[in-house]
Amino acid sequence: MKRSVYSLVLMDDVVRQIDKVAYSMNTSRSNLINQILAEYVCCPTPEQRTKDVFEQITQLMLGNDGFQIQQQPSDALLSLRSALRFKYNPTIRYVVELYRGYDQVFGELRVSSRTQSSQLLRYLEDFFTRFAHLELECRQANGMAVDQLEYQLVDGRFTRKFVMPPSVDGSTLTNQQLGSAIAEYIQMFNEMLQLYFEHLSPKTDLQSNMKYRYQQYLQNSSCMI
Repeated sequence: MKRSVYSLVLMDDVVRQIDKVAYSMNTSRSNLINQILAEYVCCPTPEQRTKDVFEQITQLMLGNDGFQIQQQPSDALLSLRSALRFKYNPTIRYVVELYRGYDQVFGELRVSSRTQSSQLLRYLEDFFTRFAHLELECRQANGMAVDQLEYQLVDGRFTRKFVMPPSVDGSTLTNQQLGSAIAEYIQMFNEMLQLYFEHLSPKTDLQSNMKYRYQQYLQNSSCMI
């Protein structure tokens, strides 16, 4: 959303209280006033959209024993972690970032582990590479556009962009629908990651099992992102 500079005359006492609240929320005076006014006139803001989406993800993930919600480092980020069924149960971290603009590419998922094990890092990079190729293959086979899907693998961290699905009836997705779609995607990704490590030795039927799980996601997902 476009922002412009406006001149407002406010009482000093009001501004002091606004500043206190803004400081406690780790935001700016202008941003807080913008949010208050937007709520009053029922005008949704990017911050409200992000909050609604994250609340939906959190609600769905809290019912899943495999995930823990971490303290958010930023209002634009949501961090989750899951234990990997491997040596010493290393932690896999999932970070969801939503962009301020409501464009076709509206956010991203970052997946990483703080492990120092070179063996585990090799396995993770192999999985990330396999997953990206499999996702593109399955989506193309189902006639889905993949030109806007973007992946990155840098220093063991995997990044996948979220793409807004095409509208069927001309309406936009609700924040709750977006949140549900992101939660479904993370759950599917984590299940496939666990599946990969279950088939490390030997890797017999690994690719076919991964493909089967992704096709289940394609068939059952309420919204493809």
